[in-house]
Amino acid sequence: MIVSFSIFSQKAKKVQIIYSGVTTFDDAKFPGATILTRDSERLVEIYHDGAILTCQRAIVYKKQNLFKAFGNVLIKQGDTITQTSKYVDYNGNTKMMLSHGNVVLKDPTMTLTTDTLNFDRKNQLLFYKHNAIIKDETNTLKSKIGKYFLENKKFTATTKVTVTNPEHVLESNHLDYYTDSSIAYLYGPSTITGKDNTIYTERGFYNTKTEISHFVKKSKIFFKDKTIEGDSLYYDRFKGFASATKNIKFIDTIQNFIAKGNYAEFFELKDSTFIVDRAVAISLMEKDSLYIHGDTLLVTGKPENRIMRIYNDVKIFKEDLQGKADSIHMNQTTGLTRMFKNPILWSGKNQITGDSIQLLNNKETDKLDSLKILNNALIVQLDTIIDGVSTYNQIKGRNMFGKFIDGKLKHFLVKGNAQVVYYNRSETGLLETITKQECSSIEFTLDETNNIESVKYIKKPEGTSYPPKDLPINDRTLKGFIWREDEQPKTMEDIFIVGDKIPKKKKITNSKLVKAKVKE
Repeated sequence: MIVSFSIFSQKAKKVQIIYSGVTTFDDAKFPGATILTRDSERLVEIYHDGAILTCQRAIVYKKQNLFKAFGNVLIKQGDTITQTSKYVDYNGNTKMMLSHGNVVLKDPTMTLTTDTLNFDRKNQLLFYKHNAIIKDETNTLKSKIGKYFLENKKFTATTKVTVTNPEHVLESNHLDYYTDSSIAYLYGPSTITGKDNTIYTERGFYNTKTEISHFVKKSKIFFKDKTIEGDSLYYDRFKGFASATKNIKFIDTIQNFIAKGNYAEFFELKDSTFIVDRAVAISLMEKDSLYIHGDTLLVTGKPENRIMRIYNDVKIFKEDLQGKADSIHMNQTTGLTRMFKNPILWSGKNQITGDSIQLLNNKETDKLDSLKILNNALIVQLDTIIDGVSTYNQIKGRNMFGKFIDGKLKHFLVKGNAQVVYYNRSETGLLETITKQECSSIEFTLDETNNIESVKYIKKPEGTSYPPKDLPINDRTLKGFIWREDEQPKTMEDIFIVGDKIPKKKKITNSKLVKAKVKE
């Protein structure tokens, strides 16, 4: 039997019954309803506003313009959307449809599977509250609650969302996902787990097809042996390239090392990181940290052979050790740090200079182990300042080798052309004599307050101790002496101060000693 209702109201189009094998009525159970049942040859067919529904059985309330469909329910909307389920409840006035039981909806870009689905045909919107699975050509999306906008092919998924494919698993509690482009926009704490790394972010853009992403809130990339984070983080997984801006942090989990700055680039295949704009490297050692700042910071190499280079106006700060150089080269595997071009270190009261300075870290104890000053090695110590007059103890040689004990400089060996200027004072601080001597090699030690505690000459020295009045002022300093205290970073923030320069040596007059000043 074919029955057609073609009556339309101004408010809504009427539901049309296209085919029914058997038509019955049961006012006791279904008052005012028409009961449609399929026959052996054909299913029940119902049409409404561009959509055709077929089923085993339907109950139509034509006055109310709604129906209920049961058994093998199939809906086709145009040529693009099909849906199957066990049950459908449809209101022709509001064009709202509720489907139950093994619901499967397909459009050209995806397949949605759930147990209960709401379909707002007027706004072309699907929504579910009891878990759904969406598959497109790239990913499988699962979420507890979500909406799908058919016209722009966008899912808004919330609560326990996962997007998976062979390359990654994305987990979030809120995202927008476009099935035609495979792009996800993340709006809350989200984790992307790949084969080689894991990404965490709280807001960003992720193209699951091209593996290009841009994250803008609390974003981090966790690699096997390092972590990169920044306010803004761009990552191309296929190229192995990442860039970060503002408050970036590079964490080397194997070498116990952190680098910071405001712009960084990371090349995964080359295992290298480039950092500029307030770049600072932080080596975690003992209970203290060593900070090194320069215009440019470059970290290269695998963990077993990792090298760090810092260029241009490099400064070092540690509570008991500060320094400065044009550039620094650090081998994080061997623990060797080399300082180049006008290097200088300050340790307590001691100023240390040479053509090249090397520091060696003990990898087992994670403490500074030894120090080398190569060519024109000079250690200067402020003796005292009386009435504006400064005096300095000085030890110089071709090369100098220092030893750290419990992280503090303790022993020194000066080899080759060793020279000494030392102010001998009484217990009350009265200057008694000034020692000026030369020897091929010298050993000396520092006490707990960094004062020179003892001096040992390897061979018999040449020179003597003079009464102060017998040693001219100009003879009280060794060649190459410049007091550079004004360049010393006294706090960690001082390493970022720019503009200081190495001063020219100032002439020391006979009238009084003049402490060298640094031109700002």
